[in-house]
Amino acid sequence: MQKDAKSVLREYWGHKDFRGSQSQIIEAVLAKQDLLALMPTGGGKSICYQVPALAMEGICIVISPLVALIQDQVQQLKQKNIKAIALTGGIPFSELSDLLDNCVYGNYKFLYLSPERLQQSTVQERIREMNVNLVAIDEAHCISQWGNDFRPAYLDCSVLKDLTPETPTIALTATATPKVVQDILENLQLEKPKVFKDSFSRSNISFKVKHTEDKNYQLKKILTKFSGSSIVYVRSRRMTVSLSEFLNKNGIKTTFFHGGISKADKEEKLQLWLNGKVSCIVATNAFGMGVDKPDVRWVIHYQIPDSLESYFQEAGRAGRDGKPSSALIVTSQEDADRAKQQFLSSLPDVGFVKQLYIQLNNFFQMSYGESVLDSLSFKFNTFCKRYGFPPNMAYNALRILDQNSVISLSENFTEKTTLKFVASRNGIFQYLQDNPKVAHIIQTVLRTYGGITEHETKINLPLLSKKVGESEKAIKKVLKQLHADGVAEYQSSSSDLEIQFLVPREDDRTINPFAKKIKDFNAVKQKNMAAMLDYVQNTRVCRSAFILNYFGEKTNEKCGTCDICTQEDTVPSDGLKKSIFKSLQTASQTSRQLEQVLGIEEKLILHALQELLEDERIRLNERNEYEIEK
Repeated sequence: MQKDAKSVLREYWGHKDFRGSQSQIIEAVLAKQDLLALMPTGGGKSICYQVPALAMEGICIVISPLVALIQDQVQQLKQKNIKAIALTGGIPFSELSDLLDNCVYGNYKFLYLSPERLQQSTVQERIREMNVNLVAIDEAHCISQWGNDFRPAYLDCSVLKDLTPETPTIALTATATPKVVQDILENLQLEKPKVFKDSFSRSNISFKVKHTEDKNYQLKKILTKFSGSSIVYVRSRRMTVSLSEFLNKNGIKTTFFHGGISKADKEEKLQLWLNGKVSCIVATNAFGMGVDKPDVRWVIHYQIPDSLESYFQEAGRAGRDGKPSSALIVTSQEDADRAKQQFLSSLPDVGFVKQLYIQLNNFFQMSYGESVLDSLSFKFNTFCKRYGFPPNMAYNALRILDQNSVISLSENFTEKTTLKFVASRNGIFQYLQDNPKVAHIIQTVLRTYGGITEHETKINLPLLSKKVGESEKAIKKVLKQLHADGVAEYQSSSSDLEIQFLVPREDDRTINPFAKKIKDFNAVKQKNMAAMLDYVQNTRVCRSAFILNYFGEKTNEKCGTCDICTQEDTVPSDGLKKSIFKSLQTASQTSRQLEQVLGIEEKLILHALQELLEDERIRLNERNEYEIEK
């Protein structure tokens, strides 16, 4: 018996009504029609398949490209007491079989899969046995080689049409150009599909680009002046830490987030930000997917992103509550060259990918023809140093191998902890008597791991944490003390990347089938970077209109709130130039100091300084200060 969609929405989400085209999309799904839904970030795409799936008998199969996104979605459904399963990498065959049994017989409502997992014959055979009510292809732009996140395994998603021929398919994306839309419709083999396209316009977001000589000062100025929650995106893990420290020193409560920190630290930092204990989070693009915080007032990019697709998705995390918000890129003159250096000069060619793949196998001591199914901890920096690979180019090559299903690459912090008691039985007993405060932890370790007095044993810190009711940090402190006191031998090593080899090693023969795709991949990256730089350097077209036109939504309508629409006359007056010249006669100063002294907008100050430089009335000294030309 089919439930009423609005009743499902109220029961599980607490909303009274749908937004935008959600209602029409859900009606089409319930009428068993194939469709493509194009909705902006924050537009509520997941509701478009989750609500009808709950309204119908059976299970919904969801294809999603990222493990982190799958885990977030499943966790959110479970918090609503909705039965959902995720089949991610590293699941043993026996456990996989049990999970698939649950999907067939256990009244589960959602099965989340990666496109690679879908290709396994075992999974396909069991899908035939399931009562599948809906197929949802999330992040559907990954199916197109012209998309920013092309993932060739998505091309095989159409197999679901053969496995469940009577089941409707819904494809969803927030970042698709007209060319990508065409690819989605063709490759998924949708039958007489309906296309629903909400405007990508986010009228409550003011898109801005700030050109400045001092990015730190501008960032501090903005976050000090405006209250509310904010995200600052950077491109490196090291930058998340240093920029977070800078903001904290300047009175802005901030934390940082990147893929190389432990799950517990991620959760702690996320909760600090979600609960308003810190107003700002400085993060790499590993942050944001699946995070539902409606009141983000500022999304600031401290460095130029690699594409408008990435930028629009990340900027769209601002103002999900519909209230006025801002998306800002803070940039200096050198940033464009740095972005090209990072994103374009580090694009690997076919030869480099082949070389890296061979050395990757050597690094893990994989012989020709060998296949290993386990996930392996990967020390990326050690690997690059050993074989002399430039880190940026090596990471891009790993991504190509991941996209083409040669390996599975995930940014998961993992920690391997081993322990062996070396003291005698009497020595351990005496130690417990002498250290009663930590005795319960040591006793739990001894009870949990029977052979730990004879062999080096791998310790599961999260498991011990649950058993003794202490934090992992507290348990590690005890284990380190056991080592220092000579009672046990303790070792700990960590890794923030994991690799799983998906195919046997065949060197060149592994890479050759997609060699041409590598060239196409590089061409798309170059096109994407060019469009991104055009956006940053644009001085004439409304920012919002620029983005909408890029995604095929032709418009001349101005938003009225971006920096282009609100820019003042930037031709400096003679009076301003005289004021600057007079101020510099007293002492050399930076543009920021002049802005503070004169109380004039930085943009006008910079234009006036440029004219004074061209007239050779002033010069820039080695301290980056302006002074009178002598």
